[in-house]
Amino acid sequence: MNTTPDGRPVPPAHADERAMLEAWLDFHRATLVLKCSGLEDDQSRLAAASPSSMTLLGLVQHMAVVERNWFQRVFAGLTVSPVFGEGNLDGFALEPERGLDEATAAWQAEVARGRELIADATLDDSGHLTEQEAGHVGDQTVSLRWIMVHMIEEYARHNGHADLIRERVDGATGV
Repeated sequence: MNTTPDGRPVPPAHADERAMLEAWLDFHRATLVLKCSGLEDDQSRLAAASPSSMTLLGLVQHMAVVERNWFQRVFAGLTVSPVFGEGNLDGFALEPERGLDEATAAWQAEVARGRELIADATLDDSGHLTEQEAGHVGDQTVSLRWIMVHMIEEYARHNGHADLIRERVDGATGV
């Protein structure tokens, strides 16, 4: 497998659909790790620009929530508690006692659990949405293919946010 100069896995130029989706999702996960690498906890709590309160720590927490939601709740149909408690359903709220290392460990655990749950599934296997979610999507179910494409989109969008936040924090730029 090829890697970028910063060590992220480069998705293959030719692969089957499942391998391609997994590779791009892993690339974007690795990008979030890269955007947070080398930061002190206080730096991970800095927002890019007012009025936004979005931080790199908040993004890591949010992606833990997103991973749990789509792979455990929607796809596997598990009843799961909020990753960071009832008062932080989207993951963006920061707690003084939870630093970047703890949030990253929680996020990585959610990634690992999601991988386990989809390991033997096909891209055509489906998960179930709530009635409200189905109203947005237009169907009561979504395929694993849909979930994986959505997760790539979710990471790509938030990695763009992470680019701007990281540049504001310490001037680091790049993909």
